[in-house]
Amino acid sequence: MSGRGKTGGIARAKAKTHSSRAGLQFPIGHVHRLLRKGNYAERVGASAPVYLAAVLEYLTAQILELASNVAHDNKKTRIIPHHPQLAVRNDEELNKLLGGVTIAQGGMLPNIQAVLLPKKWKHPLRANKFLGRPISKHQRLFSEPSIYSDWSSFHHDVTA
Repeated sequence: MSGRGKTGGIARAKAKTHSSRAGLQFPIGHVHRLLRKGNYAERVGASAPVYLAAVLEYLTAQILELASNVAHDNKKTRIIPHHPQLAVRNDEELNKLLGGVTIAQGGMLPNIQAVLLPKKWKHPLRANKFLGRPISKHQRLFSEPSIYSDWSSFHHDVTA
C-alpha cells in the first residue's frame, strides 16, 4: 500500500539549536537575524553572532550578579530596577561602559553632601567620654565587624 507514510528507514535526529551547541543561553539565531537585518555589514560570518551572544550573556550575568548583591545588601529577595542601577553606577568599569545609558525606573544614586554628615570622632572612647557615658576597660562600643582585623587598637589606652 502506497501513500501510508514511511514504514521503515532512519529516524531523523532531534534538532539542536546553535545556542545549545555553543553552550549559551542567549539565542544565537535571533542575534544572527538581527545582525543580517540591521544593515551593519553586507555579509555576516557564522561565528559573529556566537561571539556577540556570548558577550551579551556575560555582561548580563555580571550585571545580574551585582544587582543580586545589592538586593541582598538591602535585605530584599526580589531585584527591582533600582538594584541594577546601583550596581552599574557603583562599578567603575560598568559605569564607564554604560555611562550614557538610562535604566528605566532606576532612580537616583543616594548622594548626601559631606557637610550634612555627622562629624566623625578621632577616638571612639573619647567621644563616649564627651557624651557622658560610662566607660569600663573591657567595654565594647561596637560589635566587631569582620572587615577590621585589629579592632583592639581603639581599646588599648583606656586607663580611666
